[in-house]
Amino acid sequence: MNPAESPLLTDLYQLTMLDAYHARGMEATAVFELFVRKLPPGRNFLVAAGLEQALAYLEQLRFSAGDLEWVQRSGRFSPGFAACLARLRFTGEVHAMREGTVFFPGEPVLRVTAPLPQAQLVETRVINVIHYETLVASKAARCVLAAPGRCLVDFGLRRAHGAEAGMLAARASYIAGFSGTATVLAGREMGIPLFGTMAHSFVQAHDDEAAAFEHFAALHPQGTTLLVDTYDTEAGARKVVALAGRLRERGVRVGGVRLDSGELGALAVSVRRILDEGGLGDTTIFASGNLDEYRLREFTAAGAPIDGYGVGSSLVTSGDAPYLDAVYKLQEYAGRARRKRSTGKATWPGRKQVYRHRDARGRLAHDVVSVEGDEQTGTPLLVPVMRKGRRLHAAESLEAMRERAAAELASLPERLRALEDSAEPYRVEIAPALRKLAAEVDRAGGEIPALLK
Repeated sequence: MNPAESPLLTDLYQLTMLDAYHARGMEATAVFELFVRKLPPGRNFLVAAGLEQALAYLEQLRFSAGDLEWVQRSGRFSPGFAACLARLRFTGEVHAMREGTVFFPGEPVLRVTAPLPQAQLVETRVINVIHYETLVASKAARCVLAAPGRCLVDFGLRRAHGAEAGMLAARASYIAGFSGTATVLAGREMGIPLFGTMAHSFVQAHDDEAAAFEHFAALHPQGTTLLVDTYDTEAGARKVVALAGRLRERGVRVGGVRLDSGELGALAVSVRRILDEGGLGDTTIFASGNLDEYRLREFTAAGAPIDGYGVGSSLVTSGDAPYLDAVYKLQEYAGRARRKRSTGKATWPGRKQVYRHRDARGRLAHDVVSVEGDEQTGTPLLVPVMRKGRRLHAAESLEAMRERAAAELASLPERLRALEDSAEPYRVEIAPALRKLAAEVDRAGGEIPALLK
């Protein structure tokens, strides 16, 4: 069973609400928007990802015979509800930011317009995929900024919270600018470049470390990477130098060595010297072992001679910020704008658009959020991607997403590229037209909340 294929991969209250909507005939058009309320500590921006998985989910949405059988025998729902679900398909529209786009709190990343039961049901899964991939893409982007020009590889599958998370992390990090992944299935299914070296167990399984290197390199002759820190790192590097000439005669090239423990920066310096003195100046140094963007920044600042990094646990779990305050809220129903007014969680009503403004150098300057149809300068970020339940275009390539993300990161003002909170957060303006709509909604339902005054 693939849980991701079942509409029952949702919160119970989605189904109990649908049952109530069905009983009352509430099937008018609803508009929901997905956005992030606030940034986690240390974050100055986010990178949108996960749209492709959300659209695939919407296109294939349907209850199987097994799903319907469970609904009927659960005893939780009204008679006839299962029959209603059997006919349910997503027939609505989706507007969204393209994957790889940088965005900020309060900006809708995705808008769903569909009959209320459809738009409501998909909330949990849509948040699930977009939230996770955005979380990882944003973490990966920070690593890219911390180690410019370096080869970055996703090493996180073994620490990911499940198989799907491991696959989606490989995808999201690649979009954000990682060079590839160690996850083989992600390479096969998504075409993401694969990278791998060897484990300490391979070296330990041999009676002699040099013999392990020679055995492995002979089977992988085109630029293999050897792990040199199983016993003594510098001694391991010297063994690689001693073997290199003999291997070269057999057409075997040692492409790199990997460091996975100890004081990586200092060891990289000594290993670089050993390799250079041994005539292996073109052999790269790759480092791994509990790395994150903060350690990458340290190595970059120190000028450590490290050519690439494997980043695992901190990437796939976004260790320092493991979740986003991502929400999916009703903004319009039956032709009327709607607005949540809960303390600390109030929303701006209606269908919205985000307009991006850049300065003379092409750097991000500020964004404006307004109601759809309000004439604004700037580039609109939400584009139509689905109509009548079907995608408007073929799935965008990961390479196109990578190019977009790279351009977006390059256009960030310097203060937003930092790994700590910026003293001057990015400016997101609420347009007068949106403030006016919110005031009108409030007048219809009570006093204008303080936050809008």
